[in-house]
Amino acid sequence: MNFPGIRMPDTVSHIHDTNRPLRVAYIVRTVDVVNAKAERLHLRLDAEQRALLEAASEATGSSLSAFVLRSATDAAAGVLADRRAFLLDEQDWRAFDEALERPAQDVSGLRELLTQPTVLDARDQA
Repeated sequence: MNFPGIRMPDTVSHIHDTNRPLRVAYIVRTVDVVNAKAERLHLRLDAEQRALLEAASEATGSSLSAFVLRSATDAAAGVLADRRAFLLDEQDWRAFDEALERPAQDVSGLRELLTQPTVLDARDQA
């Protein structure tokens, strides 16, 4: 059986003090075919920061750009996950669920506030 990116070697014997033949699979690094990236992000950093990033990228076998992009997007996803997912104990969950089940209420002045132009709208018209 063949799988993309996985190389199956010949049978290997005497692994972990056993005489039974074992088949060992290991993953071969593959290059994903992706659309060319059109956006750029320029960063300013000092020599110490660059050296740290270069050392980490070398340790992971990545290019500096790939390492920084992957690290930054992972960090961004973590920041956003903290704002989308949260844990509640049973009591807090019941209170939260009850609040969601209550009918919507008009908040005095909110509808008017949301329908009036803002300072940002005024700038767009200029």
